[in-house]
Parts: sequence; structure tokens; C-alpha cells
Amino acid sequence: MTAQYETNVPLAQVAAELSRVFAQRYGRPPRWIAAAPGRVNLIGEHTDYNDGFVFPMAIERYTVVAADLAATPDQISWHCTRLDATAAIDLAAPIQRGEPRWADYIRGVLVGFQRLGCRLPGLEVAMASTVPLGGGLSSSAALEVASATLLEAVTGRRLEPVAKALLCQQAEHEYAGMPCGIMDQFISVMGQPNHLLLLDCRSRTTDLVPLTNPELAVLIVNTNIRHELTGGGYAQRRAQCEQAARGLGLPSLREASPARLDAAQSTLDPVVFRRARHVVGEIERTVLAAQAIRQADWPQLGRLMYASHASLRDDYEVSCPELDILVEIAQTIGQAGGVVGSRMTGGGFGGCTVSLVQAGRLAEIAGRIRAEYQRRTGLEPSLFVTRPASGAVMVQAGPAAK
Repeated sequence: MTAQYETNVPLAQVAAELSRVFAQRYGRPPRWIAAAPGRVNLIGEHTDYNDGFVFPMAIERYTVVAADLAATPDQISWHCTRLDATAAIDLAAPIQRGEPRWADYIRGVLVGFQRLGCRLPGLEVAMASTVPLGGGLSSSAALEVASATLLEAVTGRRLEPVAKALLCQQAEHEYAGMPCGIMDQFISVMGQPNHLLLLDCRSRTTDLVPLTNPELAVLIVNTNIRHELTGGGYAQRRAQCEQAARGLGLPSLREASPARLDAAQSTLDPVVFRRARHVVGEIERTVLAAQAIRQADWPQLGRLMYASHASLRDDYEVSCPELDILVEIAQTIGQAGGVVGSRMTGGGFGGCTVSLVQAGRLAEIAGRIRAEYQRRTGLEPSLFVTRPASGAVMVQAGPAAK
């Protein structure tokens, strides 16, 4: 029987294979190997840049970078095994955005360390990743945080976790042109095994919420519809939220109550009102979801996840037919069939759903989702299961550069 879902390649195995690739390419073993995970957000979508709450976890999919000092000073050769492409970065000149575009995430992190006064040496780097691209699982933050973790080891400059996450977020803003919130970088830095992270994006305080029940698993289903957030959709919605906050006379939608928003409905553009209604409701749902997990109230968690998806579909309009179909299939299977809840995750316009399911029924649930999705869309989904994973780590830590 064909496996209904993918298994995750252990981080140690990915690092060992990358070490071999590095040695073949550069003629010696790497001195440093760093890794950072992607993430899935259980609930709390498009709330981070509105100073709200988010509830992500790191996943068992990583971006891994292996490096050693280069013979040529002021030159970085950064090879991506996934794309079989290499970026050359000249440290002797101001680092600018450029080709290849995927290296802009790295360039932004390099500049962040330079602004801290770090002298960066020439490096030879090889990179591999098991985080799906364009699936809403934050492959970009995994790349940024892995790069920053490597540079900490290379320079000997250790950053506080919040400062490290904010440096990576700034890199994405400036060099990738993506006005993201803080969630992706925070969870990639701070994730803990068997815990979700309830993050208050206003105060930047975190609360680890255990998800240790071995009878539950997180199932991620990729529509294999590629999303692209650097276009207008994400930035437009962020601007609409800011417009709503201004219309309410508030610094952000975090301060808005449902009653205050409803009272101002006639003064707001209808689309702007719907965007704000999603955010205000989603902030409340996220806090309630953390309570539900603490209390093992799985029916309540399921209701909140489905309500989140409906709001993202109808009020925020960032879903797509394929995501909606996946959630409908999961909801049809229901609690009786082993599905606690399901929703789209990530920025939207494609990407993945996240479902909390009974671990003992994984194969059955995955098989039903796969077959029904194929029947209804003609597309082949990708499915994998994960536990809450560790944040960024040094897999191999050599001495810092002199």
C-alpha cells in the first residue's frame, strides 16, 4: 500500500548528507552546521501585524546551512542544493538586493550583523531544506534564522532570542520586500519540542503551551497551489487593517473590541470593516484556543479552528477553492472520524491546511483526504505529520572566526 503521508527526514540525517555535499563541493568538511525550522500556525492568522496573538509551533522540517571560512576574504559563496544554484556575495562593497532573488533573505541577515558592528569573513556555504516552498510554512523565516544562527557561530556574537528574531524580520522587510509580522521568525528562533508558542505580538511576550498528548498529531496538507505573498494581496490587507485602526481612533486592531467595531461599521468602508472583523475575532479565538488545549477541550478547539477558516475565507478573503475543499473534507470526517479541527494556515492564496487529528487513525484520515481532494480537484496533495519541534540549533559548532 502506498504511504498516505510523508515521513520527516530527521535533522541529523539532513545535516549529515549536507556535510557530504559540502565536502564534495569545497574539498573539506564544514566547520559549522546550523539549522532552523519552518512553522505551522495552529490558529491566529493575520493577527501578528495587528499586535494580536498568534499560536504557532515549529515543525520537523528544517533549513540547514553548512559553512567554513573561504580562502578569499570578503567573498561569500552560498550554494542552494534544492535549486542547484549559487549566490556570490561581495562583502567589500555595500550589500544590495539582487540576483538570485532567494539570496536577498540571506543578504538582509548579513547586513543586520554588519549593523551590529560584526566583521564578516569570507565564507563558503552549502544549504539544504526540507521546508516546502510556497506552502505557507515559512521557508523564508527558516532561511533567515538558519543564516543568523550560522553567523552567530561564525562571529561569536550571540544575540538575545527577541533581538535575533527582529533582525531576521527586518531582513525580510528590507531585502525581500515582504512586510511580515513577527510570528514566523519568533517561532523559528524560540520553538520548543512538544509545545506551541502563544505569542503576544504587542508586548512580544511568549507563553509555552504543552501539546504532549501522544494520541494527537498535527497533519499538514499542502494543496500544491503555490502562494506568492510578495504581490499585492498581503500588503493590501495590512494597509486595510491600518486604515480600520485609524478609523476607530486606535493604534492597532488589538485595542478594538467587537462592540466598538460594530458601532463604527457605518463609518468604515465595507471591505475594511470585514478585514477588521476577521482580525478582532481571530485575536479572541486564538486566546480561547490556547485555553482549550490547556483544558484538553478538543471539541471547543475544533469549533475555533473551523470558525477561523470561515473568517479567513469570507471576511479576509485569503483562502482559495482548494483550501476550502480540504477543510470541508476534514470537517466531513469530523470528530467521530478522528479529526479534531482543521483550517488554512499561513498567509493564504494557496498553501496548506493544518488539522489536529487522532494519531491512531492517521493513515485512514490521510487516505480519505488524499482520495477526496484528488477526486474534487484533479490535484495530488502532499501530506505530512509533525510534532511541535525545536527552534534554531547548532548541529555542529566549530570555533568562531578570528
